[in-house]
Amino acid sequence: MKLDRLIASHQTMGRQAAHHAIAAQRVRVDGVLVTDGHHPVDRFTRVELDDTVLQPAERALYLMLHKPVGILSATKDDQHPTVLDLIDDPDKHTLHIAGRLDRSTSGLVLLTNDGRWSKRLMAAEEKVPKVYLVETLDPIDPNAVEAFAHGFYFHTEDITTLPAELVLLDERHARLTLDEGRYHQVKRMFHRISNRVVNLHRESIGALALPADLRPGAWRSLTPQEVLAAAGDG
Repeated sequence: MKLDRLIASHQTMGRQAAHHAIAAQRVRVDGVLVTDGHHPVDRFTRVELDDTVLQPAERALYLMLHKPVGILSATKDDQHPTVLDLIDDPDKHTLHIAGRLDRSTSGLVLLTNDGRWSKRLMAAEEKVPKVYLVETLDPIDPNAVEAFAHGFYFHTEDITTLPAELVLLDERHARLTLDEGRYHQVKRMFHRISNRVVNLHRESIGALALPADLRPGAWRSLTPQEVLAAAGDG
């Protein structure tokens, strides 16, 4: 939203009167005088007209969570515990999930109340890499490396997966890097090479890696540097 529109809507003074108030240096944005009516603002921005607070700034939350197996990537469920149940914050009701995981999958989950940030992070066109540690039921055929690099055709969606990097760690373990996140994608890709995933763990999303000291079920706030780096601004 533009600053002049916000002022006009809060004061019912109209866009022209809002422009006059801004030009007269009566408006502060996050404590700083602003004279440009097109200055962008959102709900995380504090806006003051003279001595009146037109809009207090909401808290912007950016969290990482080590999701354990058995926890739903959801904000509410009547039958199963969710990732939100693990968060101890008074504003957790404002959060949504940026990058869900299956109930049987563990690892890094990001939560935020900043929709623009999460959309940028999860948008398909951004091709943000996601890294998974995979354990399979049967030994992994070495030819799978080339198959994953070529991609798999999924007829139900009529799409071919983007090239993925599969690194074999031993006969039943591999590290997989995807630039997309389709429904049950990792398990479906391994099914195409006649193997089954028995354990799946997400290690990282883009520039954010799950810290070794963040135990399952634990969470922490992202640093300002991590917030910027995750969205490609760092």
